[in-house]
Amino acid sequence: QVQLVESGGGLVQAGGSLRPSCAASGLTFGSYAMGWYRQAPGKERELVAGISSGGRTYYADSVKGRFTISRDNAKNTVYLQMNSLKPEDTAVYYCAASKQGWALRPNQYDYWGQGTQVTVSS
Repeated sequence: QVQLVESGGGLVQAGGSLRPSCAASGLTFGSYAMGWYRQAPGKERELVAGISSGGRTYYADSVKGRFTISRDNAKNTVYLQMNSLKPEDTAVYYCAASKQGWALRPNQYDYWGQGTQVTVSS
């Protein structure tokens, strides 16, 4: 019933930009906190950015100033604007939804998407 579908990943050169999106269905989107996680080969899953039901945002130190998370409740969609991309940003990016109004830990998220690949070349 609940689906989170990521899109908008791809291959980009260092310094470039991407804006993956996550379309949600089967849930009351406006009541959920949303987050973007990423996982690179050989690395553990990392919270990149989160946004609460009220619009409060969180960013990992590694992406502050470069990434912006936003949500469009009318479209049931969350976005991750990624600028000044670095090779270290290469990972599969996952969208997640939490029934809690604010969530930072993986076990606080109830639903997960299948991920979208982001590859940044030097």
